[in-house]
Amino acid sequence: MNIVVRTACDDDACLIAGLTRAAWRGKVASGSSGHSEAPERVAQHLRDGGAFLLLVNSVAVGSVRWMPHQLDAGVWDIMRMGVLPAFRGSNLSQHLLEAVIHHALASAVQELRLAVRSDQPKLLDFYAAFGFELAEELEYSHANPAEPAPCIMRRLLRY
Repeated sequence: MNIVVRTACDDDACLIAGLTRAAWRGKVASGSSGHSEAPERVAQHLRDGGAFLLLVNSVAVGSVRWMPHQLDAGVWDIMRMGVLPAFRGSNLSQHLLEAVIHHALASAVQELRLAVRSDQPKLLDFYAAFGFELAEELEYSHANPAEPAPCIMRRLLRY
C-alpha cells in the first residue's frame, strides 16, 4: 500500500467536498454540516487555511482541513478530517493528523484545536495519543445550537 499525504490546492475543492460527505455518511450524526459540504465552502477554507489529501495507491481516500482561529492566528482549528469507509481500520487518519501537526510546527503555530462530537467519544482517546488534551474552558464557535456541544481538545506546540 503506497500512502501519500499531499497539500490540497484550489482545484481540489470539489474532490474534498465529496470525500467529506462520503467519509461522514453513516459515521457522523446526520445533523452535522459536513453532510452538506459544498465545494464553495471548501474553497474558502483552502483560501483561509489549508488542507491535506490522503492518497492510497494514487487514489484520494481522505482529507483534513485547518484554519486559523477567528480570534488568534497563532491557533489553528483542525476540522473535517475523514477517511472513506473502505479504507478505515488501517490507522490511515493518523497520517492526516501528523501532517497537520508537522505543518503547524513548521509554521510556528502555538496551538492546535479540534472539536469532538459528543456521539464520538472514542475519538478522545485517538487524539489524546497525539498529545491533545481536553480544554473544557473553551467553546466551539461553529457548534450547531440544536445539538449537544462538542468537546474541545487542544495541543500546545513547543519550540
